[in-house]
This record gives sequence, C-alpha cells and structure tokens, in this order.
Amino acid sequence: MRCALQLACLRSSASSLFPAVSLSRSSLLVAALAASLGLAAAPSRAQSPLVAVPSLDAVVVTATRSPMRVDEAIADVTVIDRAGIERSEGQSLIEMLARESGIQFSSSGGLGKTGSLFIRGHEPRHTLLLIDGVRVGSATAGTPSIDNLPLDSIDRIEIVRGPLSSLYGSDAVGGVIQIFTRRGQEGFHPNAHAAVGSHRYGRLGGGAAFGDGRFDGALQVQTLDTDGFSATNARVPFGNFNPDRDGFEQNAANLRLGTKLGESWRLEGLLLESRGEVQYDDGPGADARARLRTAVQSLQAGGRVLDGWHTKLIAAHSVDSYDTVATANPFYDLGVIETSQKQFTWENTFATPLGTALALLERLDQDVSRPAAPFALSDRRIDAVALGLSGSAADHSWQASVRNDRNSQFGNQTTGSLGWGYAFSPAWSVGASYGTSFVAPSFNQLYYPGFGNPNLKPEEGKETELSLAWRSGGHAVRAAWFDSRIRSFISSGPAPVNIPRTRIDGVTLSYEGRWSDFVFGASLDRIDPRNETHGASFGKQLPRRSRVAFKTHADWIRGPWSLGATWAAYSDRFDDAANARPLPGYGTVDLRADWRFTRDWSVGARLNNVGDKAYETVFGYDQPRREAFLVVRYEPR
Repeated sequence: MRCALQLACLRSSASSLFPAVSLSRSSLLVAALAASLGLAAAPSRAQSPLVAVPSLDAVVVTATRSPMRVDEAIADVTVIDRAGIERSEGQSLIEMLARESGIQFSSSGGLGKTGSLFIRGHEPRHTLLLIDGVRVGSATAGTPSIDNLPLDSIDRIEIVRGPLSSLYGSDAVGGVIQIFTRRGQEGFHPNAHAAVGSHRYGRLGGGAAFGDGRFDGALQVQTLDTDGFSATNARVPFGNFNPDRDGFEQNAANLRLGTKLGESWRLEGLLLESRGEVQYDDGPGADARARLRTAVQSLQAGGRVLDGWHTKLIAAHSVDSYDTVATANPFYDLGVIETSQKQFTWENTFATPLGTALALLERLDQDVSRPAAPFALSDRRIDAVALGLSGSAADHSWQASVRNDRNSQFGNQTTGSLGWGYAFSPAWSVGASYGTSFVAPSFNQLYYPGFGNPNLKPEEGKETELSLAWRSGGHAVRAAWFDSRIRSFISSGPAPVNIPRTRIDGVTLSYEGRWSDFVFGASLDRIDPRNETHGASFGKQLPRRSRVAFKTHADWIRGPWSLGATWAAYSDRFDDAANARPLPGYGTVDLRADWRFTRDWSVGARLNNVGDKAYETVFGYDQPRREAFLVVRYEPR
C-alpha cells in the first residue's frame, strides 16, 4: 500500500503541475525528474552498493528440473540476479541476455520491436522460454515472447545452453531460458523507482514483497513510455522505410501469492499481465501500430509425499497476442494473432542410491487464431512422459534423461541426453555430454495463407559437448567445445522447406571473478553455423549470426559506489541464407555508475553506445545510437 501511494502521488503531482500534457508519457518524465531532484537533498550515509558480486555457487533448477549448485551442473549454466537486471536500464530483455556468453541477438529497431536470440548460433525458434516453469511463446511465429516482458517483474534468470528436449520437449534445441518472477519475503519490503532517458524515455514502477511466515506474496507494477527512433533506414527492403520515430508504451503487473499447507506442502499462484503498444515501419504514410499482450496464470502445489519423494503439480495458461491496429501495407491483415497454451505438469523427484530421480507427466494444448482466413488447422495436443537421473559419487557426477512427446500432428518424438563430469583436482574438472532434440514446425510455417508448407517435418538435432572448468576462490574459468547437427532444418521466408542438414560447431571461453574491489567477466565465442546441404547454399553461413563475439565487463565497487563498463564486439554476419546482404561487424561500449546515498535510496546513471556507433543486426533496421539514462530507486533495507 505504501508503495502504491507513492506512485499515485508522483502521478498526481505531475498531473496538477502540468494538466495539459499527456499522463501516459510526459507525466512519467516529470515525475521521475521531480523524484530525482527531491531525493538529491536527502542526507547521505555510506551503504552497500547496488552491484552484486558474482555468485559462483548459486542454486539452479532448470538444468535438471531439480535444485543444484551451478558448479554441479554438467551443462553450461548462467544465473542473472536482480542486481544484474537493474544495471540494464534502457535496454530490452533481449539486449540484456545477449551480454552473456554464447548468446547473440537481432532486433528490428529498439524497445518493443521484434527481436531474436541465437543461443550457440541456433535459430530463435530453437530456444525455449519458461516463466516460473510455464511455457510462454508464439506457436504461430514459433519464437519465444521476449519483446514484451517487463524487467521489473523479474527476480532472476537461468540460462542453460545445449539440448534439453529430453526434459522440456519441443524447442529446447539451443537452450532454455527460465525467468523467475519476484516472490514473497517475511515482513514488508516495498520498492519503487523512476527513470528518464534519451528519446523521451520514462519508466515508473514499484511494488512490495510481504509475508508472515505462513502466507507470502509479491506485487509489482511498471509503466514505460518512449518516443523511440526511426526503426528503419533507406536500405530496408520492400519500400518499408519511414523516417518517423517509432515509439513503445508498456503497462505491466504481476502478482505472486503463496501459502504453506501443513509442514511440507506449499500452494502458489501467479498472475502476470503485460500490455504494450509498438510503432513500426512497413512503408511511408500511415504509422503502423500493434498492440502486444503477454499473460501467464498458473497454480502450483508441491510438497513431500513420503521421505525422499517430493511432488509438484502445475496447472497453467499463457497467452501471446499481437493485434495489428494500423498498417501502411495493404497486404497485411488488421486484427489479432493469438496463441493460447494450457499446460498441466505432474513432476516427481525421488532420492535414490544413485542420485535424484525424476518422473514427469505433462500435457500441452496449443490453440492459435489469426484475422481473415483461419489456419487449415488451429490446435494441437502434446502428451509427454519423461524420466531423469542426476547424482554424484566421489569425484564423478552424472546426469541422464529421456522423454517421449506424442504430438497430435506429428506423432511420437523420443529424445535423450547423457552427461558425465569428473573433478580430477579440487579446482579442475572436465565434462562430456550428448543430447538429442526436436522442434515442431510453427503454424505459420505450416499453414500461413500463400506462404506455408503443410508438408513440413519436425527439425531433429543432436549435439556433443566437451568442457574443461577451473574454479578457485572467487574465480571461475570454463572452456566448452560443441558440435550440433540439425536434420530437416526449416528454411526461412515464404514456402519454407526442410533442408536435409545444417551444422553448428564452436568454442566458448568464459571467465568470472573478483580481485579486491574489482569484479570482472569476459567471454569469447567462435562458432561456425553453416548449411551442409549440397546446392546453391552449401557452406553458406546461417543468417544474422557472427562467427566471432567477444564480451567483457568490469565493475569497481567501494562502499556505496560502483562504476562499471561493458564492451561487446561482433564480427561480420549476413542477413540472408545466400550471404548476399552483408552486415558489418561492430563494437559498443556502455558505461554505468551507481550511488547508494542513503540506506534506502540509490541513484544510477547509464550511458549506452558511448562511441555513437551506427550498426544493424537486421538489414535496413537501425539500432540505438548513444543513449543516456538516469534512475532513482527506493528499496528499504
């Protein structure tokens, strides 16, 4: 309530001082500036900084569907905590994820625009997105819904690289990204923030986590508005160039409530709703606009059945909606394209002499709709069963899983994985793994009028990985080699076909650690994503991936202060399968500073793309030039 009143006061003050301006945009900017100016007069006390030191033994659940430390996982795993998320002011979730090793991105022009992630050089549709265990994404486009997710609702993110279809089913070829929303805490812990920046960017949000030992919850709200910049330039194909600004508005809220049921059982519910309106370019004249909606509702119950046997039940529903409300292109249909997914999961873990065993049953119902002519088929059902085992003894560790998915369209798909690790000294370890995976074609690929191919088959992958890791004190180094081969790869563009063979192999080197007051991280990715089918595209580089990517970051932390910088550099890439449209390589530098000037208040500044670099990740679509952002945060300690 306290946080909600603060947000209401900020809005009320802005409205009374500037009654003629639009509350949806200008009030955000005025309120945030007023907050920052007013807070500057507050007394200063040295407090802990916002930047968190990397945790090299964080607990993850995504790698095996059961809790384990990062250093126990054979797979390549990364955890992004709340402090890391807060250092990303002005960036999209896609841009933030792309700072991590093994991940690249493409974007069609800034916040809210269509973006894609490439994990280890794999297609965007080869990444599975989960929110608190619930599958989220578009079954029409076939890609995860990342563009419209609010950063303010996220507590932490787990990234697992490599095939995980044997645990999660379709789409988990390149990896899995699982987002965990904020959850309740004992006591009452409010938070609020206001931010302003380039392109008339404004963001206002707040919430609270609360609990009394038996009942707990978390509520978070956010509103964001930016005028943006022109998403396209004169190079864009099909005459889509329009030099106007392409803005983005977003309003989001999530509520998570939980309660204990007896000594070992817990019931938890989640509601997440994010609605956005994005402007984009599809030709001169009328400004094209679309309304975005991402929604998740889930109810989960879990606890101990017997000693060594824990169970969890999930009933969930997610919605991905794209409503075209205005367009300059007469060939585009106005109206809503929507994916509805209903998920039912029964997950059990058992303590055995060989480790933790997993037994899982799952059902997924997907329904899609589009304006004008409907798809030839608009729904499908997937029933799945999976078994897994993870354990360790002496210096050895192992992880194995197998899953069968029965798809109402494509029949049975069985996938499996096997991993082994060996610690040959207290600091050094090696790992080896092999896994298979698959991706079912999207409804657009199959049935989109005039473009789809109903004869497409699922893509099938297999990947081998070898790794070497060193961990000592606060330092961790990891080297991984992987070789991924995709059979029946689905081509992009109209009238897609199954390409017999593609191959992606590569090496990733990464480091995280701390020396004195400095926190460092760096990664180098060298991948070779290519078409191995004989013909005109034989040996061609797969579109929109750089063969080489280098990223490094450093933060200095002392008392209430932190200063940091990030540098990312990418080699040349191509925008098309024929490698006829090159995209030059580029590098960007970002700077950041944070100051916790009282126990409960902090201020942060960020300067993105310091060198004002002009670059493209999609041919003809601009990326942000130099941008500055200021944020004030309130979070009682």
